[in-house]
Amino acid sequence: MKIAVEGCMHGDLDKVYDTIKYIENTRNIKIDLLCCGDFQAVRNEKDMDSLNVPPKYREMKSVWKYCSGQEVAPVPTIFIGGNHEASNYLWEFYYGGWAAPNIYFLGFAGVVKFGNIRIGGLSGIYNVRNCCLGHHERPSYNDNTIRSVYHVREYDVHKLMQLEELIDIFLSLDWPLSITDYGNWQQLIQQGTLGSKPAAQLLKKLKPSYWFSAHLHCKFTAVVEHEEGGPYEVQYDEEWLAITRKLNCVFPLTFCRGDFGRTQLDMQDCRQWVKSRMEDRGAKPCEFSQTAPPHKPSDSVSNTTFSGN
Repeated sequence: MKIAVEGCMHGDLDKVYDTIKYIENTRNIKIDLLCCGDFQAVRNEKDMDSLNVPPKYREMKSVWKYCSGQEVAPVPTIFIGGNHEASNYLWEFYYGGWAAPNIYFLGFAGVVKFGNIRIGGLSGIYNVRNCCLGHHERPSYNDNTIRSVYHVREYDVHKLMQLEELIDIFLSLDWPLSITDYGNWQQLIQQGTLGSKPAAQLLKKLKPSYWFSAHLHCKFTAVVEHEEGGPYEVQYDEEWLAITRKLNCVFPLTFCRGDFGRTQLDMQDCRQWVKSRMEDRGAKPCEFSQTAPPHKPSDSVSNTTFSGN
């Protein structure tokens, strides 16, 4: 299996798929999966209102074509959210789901299987002031919530920390804190403020075979090879669904943090509950369903790009 990893895509999906096609043709290989961060899944002009980008820098880019069905992703694609997202749309898929045909959002935190590998991810960026809050934000966002909505939350990190089975690939937007411990070349790093503390905790606990992060706009290319295993399609992960069921009763939807001590369900019971239902319905997620009208190219949109924080 060959996996392509793209960092901050910022909506340029056409360019990414064109690059994959070029690599496949020049190297005579088949890329089986694309993993992305800072995806910017904007379907239409309305979604722009939930994008933390100054209005004069907003641009439709090309993801809308795939959400509308005008184009179909040529490579199975899995992505996490960043700090320039149509947060109203991603909130519809808090637990994960198809953002477009063949394009799967891992959720604010999530784990899926693809062939014989497990892929986990944590969306958003770390902000110490908001980490312990609940998911209180709702569309339409104000000047504060349009930023805080994509801040990593303790609840989602706690769910990921319950994982015991091996994770092959983990995706995050932030680099884990202290990943650059070697060297002493910038005050930012010396002060220990570069990177995400929750991501560092997950890295230490989960020990995935590979961890990919974006956000710093560093150019990085990698091909990850694994033993053959199929089918090559996104499937639900049994352990992750059991964790989600166990902790869903304390899902914090206000400013208050989750009270993890109130969880009553036994993990083994949750695992068996999930297993029985997956046996009945299968492990493949439901098909993509369009929830908003697609963009019309005739609509007026700015043509200026933006890649700030």
